[in-house]
Amino acid sequence: MAYNEIAYSVTGAIARIDHNRPENRNAESSTLLDELAAALDEASRDEAVRVIVIGGTGPHFSAGHDLKEGQLKRAHFTVEQRYAYEELRYLDYSLRIWDCPKPTIASVRGAAIAGGFMVANMCDLIVASDTAFFADPVCRTLGAAAVEVLVHPWVMGLRTAKDFLFTGRRMYAEEAHRIGMVNRVVADAELDAATMALAEEIAAAPPFAIKMTKRSLNRSFDIQGFRNALMAHFDTHQLSHVSQEFLAVRDRGLASAIKAGR
Repeated sequence: MAYNEIAYSVTGAIARIDHNRPENRNAESSTLLDELAAALDEASRDEAVRVIVIGGTGPHFSAGHDLKEGQLKRAHFTVEQRYAYEELRYLDYSLRIWDCPKPTIASVRGAAIAGGFMVANMCDLIVASDTAFFADPVCRTLGAAAVEVLVHPWVMGLRTAKDFLFTGRRMYAEEAHRIGMVNRVVADAELDAATMALAEEIAAAPPFAIKMTKRSLNRSFDIQGFRNALMAHFDTHQLSHVSQEFLAVRDRGLASAIKAGR
């Protein structure tokens, strides 16, 4: 299919899916998320593809949810409408990355915020440039209970996740690498080459063995409650959208709240 807000390409055994709204810091509109999910399905079906890289064009991976679109189109959704929209585009689409039968690598430079944080951290591996930073400021800026997919404690540990979410601070690539959330940190100019080299190294391994190893590793998290914890938080996140705190922020304007929070 033709894509407008993501860039899709295949080089040898590597498929690359890039957020492609650089003029908007790759904010994740509904169209972009739909296209990302479709591209992931396309790469998963392509027998020639063995590894999938998810990145972003321009200086940022993704600034997260497109709040301007949200304010314009969804600010006054009913509970039922919001639940259906977010269940598909945030929870379901994120789990499609997690459950993808092929290895996925996030290639992150610049911002990976909120929705961008979710996408990157649902990938199997993360390669980050030394410009990269991660943030989920929505508790402080929007009065929402973190983002929709609470992958945080699973990828950074419980106490670090609490510090990260309670303060809304930025975590830069070196710290993310030190705590094990990021696999490799490279100079910004080397990010694409380093990501491709890692992808090619993985693609050279027997694909069925890789697929089954990934399945077993992910099941080890599921046995510990990973999927149930994500589902439980999603409902909690929805509850936070009917709090007086969130409604006050919504009425002032979501995008302006984020700007003020910076």
